[in-house]
Amino acid sequence: MPTSPGKSKTPEPTTRHYLPRMRTARQPTILVVEDHDDTREMLHMLLEMWGCRVVEACDGLEAVAAASRERPEMILMDGSLPFLDGLGATRRIRENGFPSVKILALDGWGTPSYHAAALAAGCDDSIKKPLDFDRLRKHLTPLFDTYSHGAGGIA
Repeated sequence: MPTSPGKSKTPEPTTRHYLPRMRTARQPTILVVEDHDDTREMLHMLLEMWGCRVVEACDGLEAVAAASRERPEMILMDGSLPFLDGLGATRRIRENGFPSVKILALDGWGTPSYHAAALAAGCDDSIKKPLDFDRLRKHLTPLFDTYSHGAGGIA
């Protein structure tokens, strides 16, 4: 029996069989500012696995430009960067009208004085390197709650 125009004998496979499962809620954008390639790449992969959209910058000046261009929900800011250090970049980002972006200083020193300096520069917190991933996840979870309307944090 002939098929009617526009219909085939066998159903066409749907794209859902070929595409990975995607989030229905918007992914939060995280700006990773780190001059060491290995650390930046590791953070990029980890954050993508957690469902984030990741943007990278290698120095403080790139960080300021990327924050203005991308408008991330969170910035992971290394302290020791070329051209403009992380605290200087944080001050400029805050001065450029981004008071609500969450900025976490990635702290290679781990001293109370650096933590205090990071807070004074406008960071919301500092996380000592090597990074405590559970602590990082706790900072990220509220971003996912915002986009998924309370459906939970990251997996």
